[in-house]
Amino acid sequence: MSSVQDVGIMSWGVYLPPGYHDSAYMAQATGIAEEVIQAKFGLRRKHKAGADEHISDMAEAAARAAIKAADIDPDRIDTVIYYGSEYKDYPLWNTAAKIQHMVGARNAFSFNIMALCASGIVAMKVAKDMLRADPYIKTVLMVAASREADLINYHNERARFMYNFADGAAAMILQRGHSRNLILNSALITDGSFADDVIVPTGGTKIPLTPQLVEEGMFMLDVRDPKAMKLRLDPISTPNFLRVIDLALNRSGYTREHIAFFGGTHMKRSIYEEIVTELGLPLNRVVYLEDHGHVQAADQILVLAEGTEKGILKEGDVAVLVGAGTGYTWGATVIRWG
Repeated sequence: MSSVQDVGIMSWGVYLPPGYHDSAYMAQATGIAEEVIQAKFGLRRKHKAGADEHISDMAEAAARAAIKAADIDPDRIDTVIYYGSEYKDYPLWNTAAKIQHMVGARNAFSFNIMALCASGIVAMKVAKDMLRADPYIKTVLMVAASREADLINYHNERARFMYNFADGAAAMILQRGHSRNLILNSALITDGSFADDVIVPTGGTKIPLTPQLVEEGMFMLDVRDPKAMKLRLDPISTPNFLRVIDLALNRSGYTREHIAFFGGTHMKRSIYEEIVTELGLPLNRVVYLEDHGHVQAADQILVLAEGTEKGILKEGDVAVLVGAGTGYTWGATVIRWG
């Protein structure tokens, strides 16, 4: 039985550009064997936006799809949250305000959330907490989009773990009192000792962007010391994923044995499967985005969309969604589906 304080997912919408880079393209671009791209990187293909497909365009398409699926008037939306990539139409810009205007949510206020690739988990927690705390907010539109594939240099070995970055957008409508697809509890961990490991080195106050630095390609994502980061990150990453999963489950009244569906951030296949094995889940209850790549904070909605489309996510399932973002933040959210 649902409560007026319950927060449920009314609908979702996805936009994936028609263009893509497949494993053969990536093998040619990176010099890495195609079988390695598929087996280790976990990619058969990933979507790539065209020159005229900007963050706001993709976000609008996903948001409109979610609004249509919910069958609501945009005037009923109280809040618009943009939680996607910082790399967007303009460097300093309120993306949420643009989306609010584009979809006609005239009565909504809007703001951006940024926790990099962990933003999906953060945004669901923030939206749920707002809906439960403020009686004047009943319906929230969450939107994420990414074109961070633009920022990856396939010839930069230091950026190798980001070769899976892909383009697209996803949106979700949450509503207080909605009795289906209930968002239960979340858990998050941040280890800020990783904050300076993955950066775009220029364009900020420390190193302003100059024509020479543009010429040198210094506006792309980079990893300062991949070996040192890996040595520090590998021993704690899977344990931190498992920790937030267990915490979120415990706060929701469940244990690992209750998990019926799992998915989240696209990552190296071996790490993903290690987490799934530790949880004791069969692979047929898991969505792995090998045909999408890593669409930044949109991954969690993409997982839900894939799970329902393929019949993996079913009525009554306890679903666990995970996310991780450089900086470094790990997060998990539990949803009671149906």
